[in-house]
Amino acid sequence: MTDKTILVIGTYDTKNDELDFLASVIRAQGGRVVTMDVSVLGDPGEPTDYSKHDVAAEGGSSIAAAIASGEENEAMQIMAKGASLLASRLYLEGTFDGMIVLGGTMGTDLALDVCASLPLGVPKYIVSTVAFSPLIPAARVAADVQMILWAGGLYGLNSVCKASLSQAAGAVLGAARAAQKPDADRPLIGMMSLGTSALKYVIPMKPALEARGYEVAVFHATGMGGRAFESLAGQGAFACVFDFCTQELGNHVHGSNISAGPDRLTNAGRVGTPQLVAPGCYDLVDIVGWLPVPEKWKDHQPRAHNRLLTSITLNAEERKMVALAHAEQLAFATGPTAVLLPQHGLGEWDRKGAELHDKAGLRQFLQTLGEALPGTVDVHRIDGHINDAIFAETALEIFDAWRADGLVAG
Repeated sequence: MTDKTILVIGTYDTKNDELDFLASVIRAQGGRVVTMDVSVLGDPGEPTDYSKHDVAAEGGSSIAAAIASGEENEAMQIMAKGASLLASRLYLEGTFDGMIVLGGTMGTDLALDVCASLPLGVPKYIVSTVAFSPLIPAARVAADVQMILWAGGLYGLNSVCKASLSQAAGAVLGAARAAQKPDADRPLIGMMSLGTSALKYVIPMKPALEARGYEVAVFHATGMGGRAFESLAGQGAFACVFDFCTQELGNHVHGSNISAGPDRLTNAGRVGTPQLVAPGCYDLVDIVGWLPVPEKWKDHQPRAHNRLLTSITLNAEERKMVALAHAEQLAFATGPTAVLLPQHGLGEWDRKGAELHDKAGLRQFLQTLGEALPGTVDVHRIDGHINDAIFAETALEIFDAWRADGLVAG
């Protein structure tokens, strides 16, 4: 089989042997290889398909400028910009099917940018001496990147690092061969949610949308799920979005590590995709459960979901900040936008009689949000809870009206 091509990226001046070994394993398994050098000072043992000069020029700079900067960080950022732009262009031109980058901290820094530049679904692997390290912030990690620890590989080849590199070579080639593109025959609906212990609308809505001829992808609103959702939304991959759990926006506003990034709740709107939005679980901020509770939350009510995740219940002023952030993000929308505001609650735990029930707090949040939303947004106040049948029924009625008006494809 020589059906898939892998782009191999690295600093060929210092890691030529390791990168050549990686490429040789891919070729031995029947794959093809395209090479890209992101060195600055030195040169590879043999010319690469895309030289360091090609990389720097793609980013509007030069190797001379990188060297003249006198700073490793600035030089590598020049190369990271060029490598990202070049990889993105080459992928669009059909040059490669999957990508792998090898590096230490410098190479990993560059690799994170390159991975973020490629669409969701493109196999992208990073072989790194700092894989899974706290040095790597969640905000830098592409939603579908795979990481493999480059064990024992800092200086030269040995049996330990060969084990890592050979596994990585097989992984990226296997992923490129096995990857399936989305089904173009059915328009895709993007939906955000949490598990059904908190949000249950997915249970009636998913089959109802499928019966209408749509494919439904439900994303878990725990940071990386929102990143994947926003990435696809920005590509215009969705016919419509049902963004009914925006808790990640509150996480971002309040500085939680469990964030989908500053563009949460913007990308569907920016590209004009019709969107139905509800602020599901607006009253909670998730934090990393195995870390000490940050000082700012010491006087708040925590709720341990499991050993990985703890939720903090927000006070009135903190909820107001979340409401205003929703309005700010939705102001970017250029397509049909409807915000659904269930008057009886937005998560299973805030129902009357449940542990997080706060009637006055809910009313204040909904009033603040309703008043702050831009005039381009249609507001639908629902006499029910987000998990009641009336919520799903109302959302489907709006969706069907948009379909009838030709605003939603399919």
